[in-house]
Amino acid sequence: MKLFKKLTAGLEARFKMFTVLAPVAMIGEVAMEVLIPLIMAKIIDVGIASYDISYVTHTGLIMVGAACFSLLCGVLSGRFAALAATGFARNLRRNLFGKVQDFAFSNMDKFGTASMVTRLTTDVTNTQNAYQMVIRICVRAPVMLLSATVLAWLINRELASVFFLVVPVLGCALAFISAKAFPRFREMLKKYDSLNSDVQENLTGIRVVKSFVRESYENEKFCKTADMVRTAQIKAEKIIIFTSPLMQIMMYACIIAILWSGGGMIIHGTMQTGELISFITYITQILMSLMMIAMIFVMLVLTRASISRIVEVLDETPDISDKPGVVSGAVLDGSVDFDQVSFSYTGTYDNPVLSNISIHIPAGATVGIIGGTGSSKSTLVQLIPRLYDVTAGTVKVGGIDVRDLPLDVLRNSVAMVLQKNVLFSGTITENLRWGDENASDEELRAACRAADADGFIQSFPDGYNTVLGQGGVNLSGGQKQRLCIARALLKKPKILILDDSTSAVDTATDARIQVALKNSLPQTTKIVIAQRITSVKDADMILVLDDGKIIASGTHEQLLDSCVIYREVFESQQKGSE
Repeated sequence: MKLFKKLTAGLEARFKMFTVLAPVAMIGEVAMEVLIPLIMAKIIDVGIASYDISYVTHTGLIMVGAACFSLLCGVLSGRFAALAATGFARNLRRNLFGKVQDFAFSNMDKFGTASMVTRLTTDVTNTQNAYQMVIRICVRAPVMLLSATVLAWLINRELASVFFLVVPVLGCALAFISAKAFPRFREMLKKYDSLNSDVQENLTGIRVVKSFVRESYENEKFCKTADMVRTAQIKAEKIIIFTSPLMQIMMYACIIAILWSGGGMIIHGTMQTGELISFITYITQILMSLMMIAMIFVMLVLTRASISRIVEVLDETPDISDKPGVVSGAVLDGSVDFDQVSFSYTGTYDNPVLSNISIHIPAGATVGIIGGTGSSKSTLVQLIPRLYDVTAGTVKVGGIDVRDLPLDVLRNSVAMVLQKNVLFSGTITENLRWGDENASDEELRAACRAADADGFIQSFPDGYNTVLGQGGVNLSGGQKQRLCIARALLKKPKILILDDSTSAVDTATDARIQVALKNSLPQTTKIVIAQRITSVKDADMILVLDDGKIIASGTHEQLLDSCVIYREVFESQQKGSE
């Protein structure tokens, strides 16, 4: 019940109503189905035996009415179950997606994108099918099994005892199959994760694949992964396929035994023909119910693996959340303080990527960050909006520890333009309004002018209404960077972080952007990560990072005099420029 409540949390009342109505209608259908053999037995043993046509006609009409009512109940049950299952799946996907939105980067790193896609699609679909089966077949099979067993027992106890010999055998067989099949289905779903990962990676990097003529390699790689999925499926299904033949052997064995014994009873006059026919019908219903239970069993074995993966996500606690008892607050200014900050992705002190960082950035200042690849420049700035939490020390924004601020308040005060520029399907205007959904057209154009993007936008036939492909595939790298900067400017943040976000534009455009940022956001603290020193040489302060430590800080001129690494980088870039 705890698991059921977890999966159905937030389910709308109308879908709960459909969930209840589906089994109720199914019970009505089963009641009529088990009543029909009794009516049929009366027609044979009373009406036909006594040549009473009026009795046969009257009783036959009752049987037709029961059949029609059974049909109506079956149709209603199917409709209610379909509505309930689709509503359940929508609600489950919504809960999963909402949970993912609350995850920190570390939580996403734990599951992986491809695995999350599988859980939101394949696993939810498996669970939806099982839900629909549970509220229909899981009601139909036991009710019919119990009803038909009772009626068969009342007709002839000796024949009914044949059925009770079958149940223990089936129970032991199904328990054995379940124990063996579950881990295999779970492994199969992991292979699906790998398959989705390969597909996602290939489609995302299709331009790289084609430019390096690696189509054959990717095809071979995909075929190997697909073959692993096939092998895992076969391994899982090899156990499950024994369920159907086992059930059929039991069913036909029971029917043969009953026909043999029942035929003898009719010959000796201890049983009537109509009773035997109705008894066979009940035994068939009993065995069909067992077949349904076996089918449910197969589905639940598969679904058990999917449910466990879904519950893993629902039970995952976000690594970053509001501190208990935190109240609404506000970021007063854009000052940033790092006080003895250390950070490790593992959350331990064994392998820190940042060590003992202490720096004060006053509000409205422009700070540049320079460092080699792997020096943890991006990691440093991601601690400001709490995309990750510090392992030791404190990060303060506006004089307040970031952990004491509500996440929405903190992140609404910080705008980031990441290394990987992300744009979404839709128009340029729709993408820009991620920064401010209520921004006017003039504010959009002002932000784009500051990001040096207005010119190329106006060159498009549809201007700001130009539709972008997924990820902005119809834009160049520099154009995407400038749109992302404009989107961040519309947010009017107290802190603006540019993480190597002008690397794809030329130096002249970069210079214009830096001047525009300084003029348009004088009160905003600007933190600029760059590889080119020309992008940060006019900053109020420049930090030089190496191996997760600040090895030098100061203005451009001060660092040229005091920092050998900075001077060497500057001179090499100057020579390259010449």
